[in-house]
This record gives sequence, C-alpha cells and structure tokens, in this order.
Amino acid sequence: MTPSSYPIVRLKPKANARAIRHGFPWVYANELVTDRRTKALSPGTIAILEDDERRQMGLVTVNPNSKIICRMLDRDVTATVDQAWFETRLQAALSLRDTLFDAPFYRLIHAEADGLPGVVIDRFGDTVVVQPNAAWAEAGIDALSAAVQSVTGVTTVVKNGSGRARTLEGLDEDMAILSGAVDGPIPVPMNGATYMADLMGGQKTGLFYDQRPNHAFAAGLSRGARVLDVFSHVGGFSLAALAGGAASALAVDGSRGALDLAEAGAEAMGVSDRFTTRRGDAFDTMADLLAEGAQFDVVICDPPAFAPSKQALEAGLRAYERVARMAAPLVAPGGFLGLCSCSHAAEMTKFRGACVRGIGRSGRVGQLIHTGYAGPDHPLMPQLAESGYLKSLFFRLMP
Repeated sequence: MTPSSYPIVRLKPKANARAIRHGFPWVYANELVTDRRTKALSPGTIAILEDDERRQMGLVTVNPNSKIICRMLDRDVTATVDQAWFETRLQAALSLRDTLFDAPFYRLIHAEADGLPGVVIDRFGDTVVVQPNAAWAEAGIDALSAAVQSVTGVTTVVKNGSGRARTLEGLDEDMAILSGAVDGPIPVPMNGATYMADLMGGQKTGLFYDQRPNHAFAAGLSRGARVLDVFSHVGGFSLAALAGGAASALAVDGSRGALDLAEAGAEAMGVSDRFTTRRGDAFDTMADLLAEGAQFDVVICDPPAFAPSKQALEAGLRAYERVARMAAPLVAPGGFLGLCSCSHAAEMTKFRGACVRGIGRSGRVGQLIHTGYAGPDHPLMPQLAESGYLKSLFFRLMP
C-alpha cells in the first residue's frame, strides 16, 4: 500500500496515548475505537494510528482478531513498508551483531526491540530461521525473506510458523523452506562448545542463543566439576561446562531427539567420554538421583516457561519453587545451583523469591552469587517488559 491509501484507526479518549508517544509499541483492543470499518480490516493491514484528537502517531499494523490490536511499525506515517524498509531495519540489527560477535551465529532480530514487531530471526551461518509471529509479518514474508538474503548474504531461509504467539494472532502453523535447502542439523560453535541445531524439527528455531552468557558463567564454575544439566534440551549448559573443563556432565531431558543432538555435539567436541544423558521427566529423574545418593558440584535447571501468562503465574511460581527444592539436595556442600526462567510473567523479584523458598525448604542455605539475563543479541526494549523475559540465578550452597 502507498502512504496515501493507508486506512486510519483511532485511540479511545481514555487510552494511554502518552505511553505510546514515549515508545510503548502496542495498542490493546480495549484502547482502540473498533467500529465496523476497523473490525473489517484484514489481519496484518497497515494503518495510520491517531489519538482521540486526530493527531497522527505513526504507522501501525492492525489485527482485529488479536488482543494486541495494533503494533507500532514506524513513527513516520509517510513510510512505505516494502523490501527496502525491511532492509533498513535488518541492516541496523546486523550492525549490532557484527559488533558483538565474530561468527554469524546469533539472534539477528528480536521482535519489537529490533523494530520488527512479532518477528524473530535466528542466524546459523548461511541459514536463517524466521518466525513471523504477527499477522503483518506473515503477510509480508516474501519481502522479509528477500530482504534478509540481500542484507546478510545467507542462502537458506526457513520459515518456522509454530508456537503460542501465532495462535494468539489467529495464524495457522506452517513450516517451510523459503529459499535454499536444509540437509540436517547444523553445528553451532558457542562458548567453546559445539551444539547441533535441528532447524526443521527442534524446539523454536533449533537452538536457544539467549542463554549464551549464562552458559559461559556456568562453564567458569565447572572446571574439574561433576555437572548436572536438567531440562538440558541439546546440552546447553552441560556442553558448555565440558568445554570449560568439567570432569563429567549428565544431561537430563524428556526428549530423546534433543538428547541425541546433545550426544552428537559432545562427539563433535571430542568429550563423549565425559558426557552421559538420561531421558525422563525432570522431577522424577531428580527424585531418582537423590534416592541413588548422587551429588554434583554444579547443578543447573533451565525449564520451559512455567508461567507463560499472568493467569499461569501462581502455578508457575510453585513449579519454580519445586525445581529449586528438588535440585538443591543434589548439590554437594559448597557447590553451585543455577536456576533459570524464561517466563516474562514471572518477573525477577517473584522468581527469585520462589527459588529462595525452594532452597530453604530443602534444608539448604544459599548465597546468591550471580544474576544473569539474555545475551545482547536479545536486546531489551525498555518500554516493553515482555522483551526482557530471561532470568538466571546462581547460588553457592553453603557447606
């Protein structure tokens, strides 16, 4: 669409226009005038947002089917959202990553924080995985794919159209290779370890880059240590610990496929003799290990999002407390316990409280020695708390 043809949507008088002017990127459905004309807009339509006094605020994408009915795209209402527009945003994002990393393995686009709301792009060398988690990005996927190839020079683009975010937008699940080919898992070097990323069949985009600095911190605690990595996925913490000189590492996960990838990573690193895996429910396996009298110098638990929404917060906090309570007895006296959360609804104070309660109820006393967040390729948009979801706490458990 050309700028002159953009429809107009308008805030209600009681909407928080000031927050939007100060950078908040979303308009909720109860803040927008939703007359018949607005309700008839196709999901992903680009429109000009006005306040209740008809002052223009910027270009937004509209999805009448979503609770987040508008997402801010550009403060310039004359902008044309085409391939060139995507290229400008992508070039800015690439410049940051080129400054941060010496190899092309990172999150290239972190949604709103990189100016592409609802879009996640992870890079694996010459391949990128795009998650178009908003209707406007789904509608513009061809221009986005062409732009990312033009800016980065990658040869393969994978579309991963799955996950809860797409469901909330009313989008169907859809996996596709938009360009190039994927022949199998891709080896990813990170913190001295090698991870095998399954881009077509793994979780999310195939690998979690967000934990990179927390993996590194754990590796620094692990020289000569016995390490337990619970909810390990493809060996995130355990392989980093082995790269840091751990004497041994045990990875626990419910997915046999993820553990097979972890074992392949260990083999690629030449550390298979120090690495073992155990498939099973994390809570059951921790109980079994305790019954066996097992102890470890470093234990890290990195569970899935137990509190994916505010409605699930209380149940999620109880689950995080349970993780801490069951993991703490497995830590040898003077050893270290790392506890993680990727639930944005469980903000740091509440998550830390749940962890401390769990450690205390296990009969242990912990010193908090490190608080970690996502790596800098997952930048935080200060106006949007949801963009800063990852939390990592490391405790030394007293002898």
